[in-house]
Amino acid sequence: MPSLNDPVKLPSGLVFPNRLVKAAMAEMLGGFWNVPTTSLLKVYEQWGKGSWGGILTGNVQVDINHLGTPFDPALAGEYTDPNSNKELVATWKKYADACQEHGPPSIVQLCHPGRQSLRIAGRRGPFASPIAPSAIPLDMGDGFLQRWMSWFAFPPPREMTQADIDLVTRQFVDSARLMADAGFSGVELHGAHGYLIDQFLNPKSNIRTDAYGGSAANRAKFVLDIFHAIRAVVPPTFCIGIKFNSADYNSASFEDTMTQIGLLAEAGIDFIEISGGTYEDPKMIGPPGQPGQPQPQPQEQKSARTAAREAFFLEFASAVRTRYPNLILMLTGGFRTRAGAEYALSQNACDLIGIGRPAAVDPGFAKLLLDDSLSEDEAQLVLNRVAVPFWAKWIPLSAVGAGWETSYYTKQIQRIAKGLRPYLPV
Repeated sequence: MPSLNDPVKLPSGLVFPNRLVKAAMAEMLGGFWNVPTTSLLKVYEQWGKGSWGGILTGNVQVDINHLGTPFDPALAGEYTDPNSNKELVATWKKYADACQEHGPPSIVQLCHPGRQSLRIAGRRGPFASPIAPSAIPLDMGDGFLQRWMSWFAFPPPREMTQADIDLVTRQFVDSARLMADAGFSGVELHGAHGYLIDQFLNPKSNIRTDAYGGSAANRAKFVLDIFHAIRAVVPPTFCIGIKFNSADYNSASFEDTMTQIGLLAEAGIDFIEISGGTYEDPKMIGPPGQPGQPQPQPQEQKSARTAAREAFFLEFASAVRTRYPNLILMLTGGFRTRAGAEYALSQNACDLIGIGRPAAVDPGFAKLLLDDSLSEDEAQLVLNRVAVPFWAKWIPLSAVGAGWETSYYTKQIQRIAKGLRPYLPV
């Protein structure tokens, strides 16, 4: 049976020393200038000491005009080369060194939010439209309050022109080149959670009739062009992965989804991280349930059935494995115990285990799971659902509860950056 302690070698040659990867989470530590701040470096130094097989950073936006949150680190302009941009490379090298000083290879999650760029985020101005493959606004619900809040937070997008597509492609490539020159081990293209790449892949948000729309292959052209352009300009040992949504797709579009994954595999993607959800339907936060409802207690987490339920997207990952057995798969979402992680490996559903929220309250959570001297009851971290304030329950938006949950763990990350002890939700 595969062990959590096993190393994993990617097609590029990069090796993760074990199967546990610190997953990407929102840190909100880019400051007003959207750069890697001292606080950001401090929290990654702690994760770097945590015995993780690999570290995924939070979102690094490829365009400072289009941010997911006001404090995301971002590329501020065109990147040419390390000689012409010495100060820029030096700034990001500090980030790479903080992540990797204690050994784990670190992958930068590159992102463009597309239509999910908050009105107040980015330097395009609060009244400028975000961009998207098609001019389809976010749908937070049919009620007046839902539609008004959606419009207030996310301006309706405009459809991208070919010039827009060429620019964003170049921004992804420039960002990847910068990360390679700064010393990171690779990049992950954020193609999930409703961000721009996912918007192109998904027929619900992409109704284009040109080369980027229509068939599953056409909808994948945007990300495949980005991948090939990056691969052409970075070292062969530099990893390129992708985070891919599972939750957007129903049985009717399942074959389209498998087609797109097959195209990524054929292109030579290093790994695919299986996640899911969007701002409209935030499945990445967890299974349905009332805010404040506790997760199963330790004594309930011993059965195989419970271990299987721990991984949010296990079934989808298993389906991908059946179709593409040679793909390196990372499964992220819901892992809280060694038993749950080992169960996913035993089912051959994945090669790597992505862990987010437990790492926000225990930067060394990987050590806990890797320590064979600890019992199953000890090798876990039970997290209750974060209770939302009473007023939030009157707002008919699922994103409010999801945002509150995300905000809670972002605050724990910021406590780590300040040298303070994180605390568990109660």
